[in-house]
This record gives sequence, C-alpha cells and structure tokens, in this order.
Amino acid sequence: MLQSPLHVAINVSNLAAAEYFYGTLLRLPKVERTLKFPGAWYQLGAFQIHLIVADRDYVQPAPDEKWGRRPHLAFAIADLETAKQRLTHGHVPIQSSASGRAAIFIHDPDGNVIELSQV
Repeated sequence: MLQSPLHVAINVSNLAAAEYFYGTLLRLPKVERTLKFPGAWYQLGAFQIHLIVADRDYVQPAPDEKWGRRPHLAFAIADLETAKQRLTHGHVPIQSSASGRAAIFIHDPDGNVIELSQV
C-alpha cells in the first residue's frame, strides 16, 4: 500500500489495547510498514494513523528521532530541500530524520510537532 501524504501520530501506552481499539473495534485496516521503534499504522480513508508506543524520553527533543515519537502531523512535500532552506532562513529549528529517510521535524508557532516528508 502506498504511504499516505498525511498522517497523524498518536502516542499510546499500551500497543495491544490500541491495536484492539483501532483494528478490531473500529475495523481499520492495518498498514504493514517497517518501524524503527514499537508502533503500528492503520488506514483511515485517504489518511493514516501512526500509533507510537510512548517512552519516558519522548517528551524532550533529542539528537535522534525523538520528535517523531511525539504526537505530530505529517505532510508530504515535493521539494524538501527548498523547504529546509526557507525554514533555516526564517530561523526555524529543524531536526532531521535519524532513520535516513527524507524528512524533517519542526515546531509550529503553538509548539505542535510537524513532520515534512518527501514520500
């Protein structure tokens, strides 16, 4: 299945309970994806829900992909390099993806984590 251009990441404390809720009760189809940390993906129409198991380190940004473990919205953009240049010029702190994929994490003005990804 193709990756969705928009997804919502949700921190969960109990992955089995979350999978029961989204997969069994809501009957959302599970999306098979390789993950670097515990979690799961479910399809909701044209969008995807990314369940991420919360750990004690997810609250603070760290040099690896901890921003990606916080609840966040992800948007696919065509030209990530231009977006990086524009954000850097605007003095917006950027965290690159530690997984090697073309993605960056930023905070919006309200402190929400936004992932810009080149799908």
